[in-house]
Amino acid sequence: MQIRSILSHIAVAATASLATLLIATGQFHSLLPTEAQAQAGQRTTDLFKQEMTDVMGRHLTVRLTERDPGNGSAAHRHPGSHTVGYILEGTYEVKIDDGPARTLKAGEVFYEYPNALHAISRNPSTTEKLKYLIIQVSDPSKPATVPAQ
Repeated sequence: MQIRSILSHIAVAATASLATLLIATGQFHSLLPTEAQAQAGQRTTDLFKQEMTDVMGRHLTVRLTERDPGNGSAAHRHPGSHTVGYILEGTYEVKIDDGPARTLKAGEVFYEYPNALHAISRNPSTTEKLKYLIIQVSDPSKPATVPAQ
């Protein structure tokens, strides 16, 4: 069990490193699909998805999320996912479990372990858009997102 956990953490770290390299070298935007999946005030674009056959069938996903000023989501959990968020532009207000509410800016990162309560997830600005990467290593046998209970 401990080896699987270590492998999952290594996969998340490697993906975060790759995403950072792509951003730093200016190659990130060439990976963007032509259309993003849209929701009210929030757009999500899947940039990469791969089954990790050597890590018990986990899936590795990288997404770009864009939020309009003031946009947020209700409290939720990701039962089967290790999640890393990397802020590209704007500010992001986040609260995980009993941790403090934090306001992150471009270049800062947050981590959410499987089934953690993502109590706050929003763009606190009234004027600026928010862009951030979401990097997840997920167990496909568990739901991606569930409302907080």
